[in-house]
Amino acid sequence: MRPARTGAPFLKTKRRTDQVSTEQARETAEKAEVREMTATELRDRLDAGQPLVLVDVREPHEREIADLPEVGQHRIPMRDLLERLDELDSEDNVVVYCRSGARSRWAAGALEAEGFGTVFNLKGGVLAWRDEIDPSLRAY
Repeated sequence: MRPARTGAPFLKTKRRTDQVSTEQARETAEKAEVREMTATELRDRLDAGQPLVLVDVREPHEREIADLPEVGQHRIPMRDLLERLDELDSEDNVVVYCRSGARSRWAAGALEAEGFGTVFNLKGGVLAWRDEIDPSLRAY
């Protein structure tokens, strides 16, 4: 499981005054250098059986429109990510995705700042998956 947190800046509690605000956390994540993976690369790694943990940071209604194939991904809307980090293991190879890659880029930066070792943003998100892998998915 995930190791104990050590006061990293992305922790969000109301009782601690030495932690940064959510807005400061967002700014830090936006500046982070984030590794990216293309949809084709993700498909190839999944097909090869590589151990990857997918994290979908979209809103629940978006999954009803279009989604990647079910591989046991975690469904954590971006607004809840910082509060639900204990659902993820920082030792896993994590791929974060959203509709277009913007929200997941921020989320990947947040996970890296929290001490997650191997984190990728799905470049272009579900829309890239649609363009490169499965054109039957609805664009939205």
